[in-house]
Amino acid sequence: MAAVSLSVSTVKPLGDRVFVKISESEEKTAGGILLPDTAKEKPQVGEVVQVGPGKCNDDGSRQAPEVGVGDKVLYSKY
Repeated sequence: MAAVSLSVSTVKPLGDRVFVKISESEEKTAGGILLPDTAKEKPQVGEVVQVGPGKCNDDGSRQAPEVGVGDKVLYSKY
């Protein structure tokens, strides 16, 4: 089986889904202490890079997404 290479430009989100570029976690504290990888929390903030067409309503119309490309979003831990 051949390996498949995917990029954000070739994959489109469906429905009310979005693609988020994860923000980098801080390398050091405000006091200047460098954080080891084990002490860093996974980031929960990112920037929307693609948005799906919106949720499909019962009557077949689409509900526009509440976020757009370039918006900063906060999401649950993963």
